[in-house]
Amino acid sequence: MDPYLSKKAFADSQGWSPSYVTKLLKTGRLILSPDGKKVDGAATLALIGKTIDPAKEGVRQRHEQARIQRDVYDEVHADRPVLPVKTAAAPLPGELMFTDFQEARTSREGYLAKLAKVEYERVCQQTVDRQAVHDAAHRYGRLLRDTLLGVPKQISSDLAAITDPWVLEQLLTERLRKTLEDVSKLGKDDMDRAMS
Repeated sequence: MDPYLSKKAFADSQGWSPSYVTKLLKTGRLILSPDGKKVDGAATLALIGKTIDPAKEGVRQRHEQARIQRDVYDEVHADRPVLPVKTAAAPLPGELMFTDFQEARTSREGYLAKLAKVEYERVCQQTVDRQAVHDAAHRYGRLLRDTLLGVPKQISSDLAAITDPWVLEQLLTERLRKTLEDVSKLGKDDMDRAMS
């Protein structure tokens, strides 16, 4: 006997709608035959059992009761109201797939702990927003470049009259030091704002 069933036959054998089998295929919980046209029922049921959320057992039981009422009791008692059945939301495109529920929950808890740590460090001012620091450093670099490129225009007339190399070196050193100190004071405020 062939262990593979068509998607419709597999859905019928489990009492599921064909759209649910399609949903299982999209979420990677449907094991197909090598040709990709039929479903390996035993392997699929094992995978579904492994990836099921244990916290949703009550929901599963309610859905099972609704199916029993719909398929059995409604035929016997046509005057009984049918319980509303809610369907699960479809997974988002690009959603990560895990081999079992516990692995997915462990991964989620790990990421939540990392986010909590980052938020705590930000509140304690141990970390800062990367983009704000990057922008402040860029502005500071431009300020430094523009200021240093303006120094020759400011001191060229003074340098033209000096013939002594020692005096020339002292004047250049003094003007560059003063310019760098001014830039440092101007840039410090901008960097402090970015770091807070």
